[in-house]
Amino acid sequence: MRSPENVIEIRRLFDRELREQARPDGPGVRVERAGPVVRQTGGPDDWNGVVWSDPGLDAQGADAAIAAQIEHCTALGLPDFEWKLYDHDSPADLGERLRAAGFVAEEPETLLVAPAELLAGPVELPEGVSLRPVTDAAGAELMARAHERAFSTDGRRLLHQVMKRLEEAPEEFVAVMAVDGDGEPVCSGRMELYPGTGFAGLWGGGTVADWRGKGVYRALVAYRARIAAERGYRYLQVDATDMSAPILRRLGFLELGTTTPYVYRPAR
Repeated sequence: MRSPENVIEIRRLFDRELREQARPDGPGVRVERAGPVVRQTGGPDDWNGVVWSDPGLDAQGADAAIAAQIEHCTALGLPDFEWKLYDHDSPADLGERLRAAGFVAEEPETLLVAPAELLAGPVELPEGVSLRPVTDAAGAELMARAHERAFSTDGRRLLHQVMKRLEEAPEEFVAVMAVDGDGEPVCSGRMELYPGTGFAGLWGGGTVADWRGKGVYRALVAYRARIAAERGYRYLQVDATDMSAPILRRLGFLELGTTTPYVYRPAR
């Protein structure tokens, strides 16, 4: 799993199955090939952006593609539009070209992958904490609260996305919370299952400050890994922050590179 050959092989598989052949990540959105890029477009509360660009893209083609995506998102009146850039994408200065066109780079994340079966071990929780699957509106609201407590950000977009997934595509989505003895959420995470591929994606996983370092995050990884393995998915994929990446590496995740969100917000 850790040889350079494996890194290249798995990264090629990831690029092909989850980027070039991307599927909508939820109901009501569409994925389309637009010249040298593959993009997803939905409503204002959905994720909108470019997920893949042609490996042969050159400087002139990149500038034209960037301009076309700006025109696309502006015409649709989207509040923001993201170009998800990976460090192995071409041309080498694509990030600089995005910034020159008005995109703003957010914090880079580490692309990590691990065999699902490797992580599908016992789910060990600290005393007083239990796992609760998220299956309805009440659970989704608690999940959004856990997200807000862990990341100090607004959880309304997450609530919207979770509700849509539970209502319209529950077979491709897993959500779970860890709650304390009083029923308060202390950590939450979700998993996107990508039918027709070998990958399942882990998202969220934020833990409130008082419960960090106690194994709650690891338990949510194991819980989701077990489900992924049972359903026949070979790999778990994570876009990891600096906070979660060290934990995931210790669990056996392999680094494939980095990804940086470049966000464009049309002038109002």
